[in-house]
Amino acid sequence: MWTHHLSPRFVETDALGHINNTVLPVWFEDARTPLFRLFTPDLDINNWHLIIAKIEVEFVGELFYGKDVEIRTYLTKLGNSSMVIAHEAWQEGRMGARGSAVMVHFDHDAKQSVTIPEPIRAQLSEHLQAL
Repeated sequence: MWTHHLSPRFVETDALGHINNTVLPVWFEDARTPLFRLFTPDLDINNWHLIIAKIEVEFVGELFYGKDVEIRTYLTKLGNSSMVIAHEAWQEGRMGARGSAVMVHFDHDAKQSVTIPEPIRAQLSEHLQAL
């Protein structure tokens, strides 16, 4: 499991003082950076090997400005060319949101999915957790 800590910004709140629902997909994407680096260590967008096929966010509690948040990221499925990445947003010991992203290892020139290389697959497997 990867963990990412952040301090919510005031601009990320809504009129009720909660973290706005549009912010969680951004936080979850930021928390995927260690996974991105497995495929593209320098994060060079001209050498990018992933596409996103689906995202979901479920709001299970409240998240607030002024209190740090921990994003927990792990895999729930590792296929031939795709993976399901799970995220959880925790604040003060309570989960406020969870979500998932389906990502595909992709050849942009050929416009098709490609098998995840074995060395990367081995590293991804270390973050695979059953639900």
